[in-house]
Amino acid sequence: MFVLPDRCSVSKEGKQCVNPPEFIISVTVESDEYMVGVTCGRHKQIVLGKIKHMQDDGKVPSGQIRFSPIKAIGTDCIHGDSDEFIQLDDHKTK
Repeated sequence: MFVLPDRCSVSKEGKQCVNPPEFIISVTVESDEYMVGVTCGRHKQIVLGKIKHMQDDGKVPSGQIRFSPIKAIGTDCIHGDSDEFIQLDDHKTK
């Protein structure tokens, strides 16, 4: 299971953005992809500029910057009641 932050990764003057994330930011280098953070739509261009600057400084690998939209989903499969479990018998019947 992969859990994302509940807020945008951008902070200004020590205050973190209160907006929920809308994009996963990653950098693809050859066949590897590295998650850099998450951002809201409001800060997408600011983050793009910051990552390019960090790539120029060698702090982030040079590669294609990608913004993947986050799709919220809900499921009740994580919460299980004892009635939902089945017993598996590992004895072979003859």
